Amino acid sequence: MHASVLRVARRAFATAAAHPPHAAPAASQAAASAIPLSNVEAQWASLSPAEQTAVHQQLEELQRKDWKTLSLSEKKAAYYVAFGPHGPRAPVNPPGTSVKVLAGVTVLIGTAGLLYAGVRSVAPPPPHTITKEWEEASNERAKELKINPISGISSEGYAGKGYVTHK
Repeated sequence: MHASVLRVARRAFATAAAHPPHAAPAASQAAASAIPLSNVEAQWASLSPAEQTAVHQQLEELQRKDWKTLSLSEKKAAYYVAFGPHGPRAPVNPPGTSVKVLAGVTVLIGTAGLLYAGVRSVAPPPPHTITKEWEEASNERAKELKINPISGISSEGYAGKGYVTHK
C-alpha cells in the first residue's frame, strides 16, 4: 500500500508542475485589458516589458480569430507591435544626426582647405625647370643627342610631346 501512495503523490506533483496555477494568466489578462489597443503606438515606449508582453499575447489571441472580425485599431496595433520602430527596428541615429555630420564634414574640409592655402602661401616658387620653354628646350636637346632613336623622341616620324607636360 505504501508504493501506491507514493505513486499517487508523484502523479499529483507531476500534474502540478505541468499545469501552473491560473493566477498568473489572470494577472496578465487584467494588465492587458487595462491597456487599450486603440493607442498602442503612442503608449508602447512607456509600457513596462511585462505590459508589452501582455499586449503582445493579447494581440496573438486576437489574430487567431478571423481577420474580418478585427477592428481597424486592433489591426493597426498588431502591425505596430510586429513591425513598429522599436526594439531591433528602432532608428540607429536620432533625428538631427545628418545635419551634425554634414556640419562636421564641412568644417573639416574647410580646415583642410585653409591649411593647404596656408602651406602654399609660405612655399617657395616652383623651380625654373618646370616651365614650358625649358621642357621644349629639353626636347631639342634630346633630338640633338639622338636619345631613344628606335621608338622615342629621336625616331623617324615621332609625333609625341616628348618632355613637354604643360599645355
